[in-house]
Amino acid sequence: MERSTTTTPAVSIPTDLDSARAKLVYLYLAATDGATADDLCDDLAVTKGAVLSITGTLRERGYLERRDGRYELA
Repeated sequence: MERSTTTTPAVSIPTDLDSARAKLVYLYLAATDGATADDLCDDLAVTKGAVLSITGTLRERGYLERRDGRYELA
């Protein structure tokens, strides 16, 4: 029987992110091709207010961009 292996790209979390939720959002977006605020709320069980605050901080620090209503890593 032959084993199948998958390669997952290494993701390094920016060192200036102290918040566990910010790290979670960052990792989620690194693992996907982007997400809407509603996707983040639903999939991560985070309130909309928290998502908007986190994504705002990530955008200010240059880690995140918003395109066509979706958040993506910069």
